[in-house]
Amino acid sequence: NVEIPETFVDYSENPREYSLSAVQTVVRVHTRVSDLYNGPYNQLEEQMRLTIEGIKERQEWELINSNKFGLLHSVDPAMRISTRYGAPTPDDLDELLALVWKKPAFFLAHPKAIAAFERECTWRGVPPVTTSLFGTSLITWRGVPLVPCDKLEIKSRYHSNQWLGTTNILLLRVGEADQGVVGLHQSGIPGEIMPSLSARLMGLDSLGVASYLLTLYFSYAVLTDDALGMLENVEVGFYHDYENRKTKVK
Repeated sequence: NVEIPETFVDYSENPREYSLSAVQTVVRVHTRVSDLYNGPYNQLEEQMRLTIEGIKERQEWELINSNKFGLLHSVDPAMRISTRYGAPTPDDLDELLALVWKKPAFFLAHPKAIAAFERECTWRGVPPVTTSLFGTSLITWRGVPLVPCDKLEIKSRYHSNQWLGTTNILLLRVGEADQGVVGLHQSGIPGEIMPSLSARLMGLDSLGVASYLLTLYFSYAVLTDDALGMLENVEVGFYHDYENRKTKVK
């Protein structure tokens, strides 16, 4: 008789609870404006649209930089690596892919960091392949797209404002089925006009100004530590000197 091995599933007795964050603002529109100037554009709808765009910009910043749940503060210490020479090289992104090797979805980087990576690829003669995603052309590395996001801030910029400094590049695996990064929201809230976004009339004041409260609830969870990796100390202001480049001797 062969004894069947036994095992158990380790779990946390006090798991982390994720509470939804909220971005709120008030839109005020005078009733005279909405009554008399609704052609050719609906004034209330346009005010709402522009305000919602601003709310989503703030949401994107919070998802990246929030001290409570931001991506930059959710990376496990074992999933952080630094660039070898400062500028983001193909070798650096390969090292990042070696960390998040299970179904990596996309890199997330500042546009200046992507430009710095393209310069390193050009210097080495390995231009990255492009692909179409979200209706726009993006470069890829090893088949993984690099998605630009200006909410990944650049630190230690020079006074000349030439966008010189350092930033970070993130690599994500997404989706609940793959134990990746998943977004959290609350559907079915009162006054919902978009998923997790509500608009409620607060009332009219004595001057005839209508006030609307816009609220957006959001958060996300990193289901496993290896779903999120980060390349740190990425310099974005280095340029190669092609005129004085040494040629290889055959």
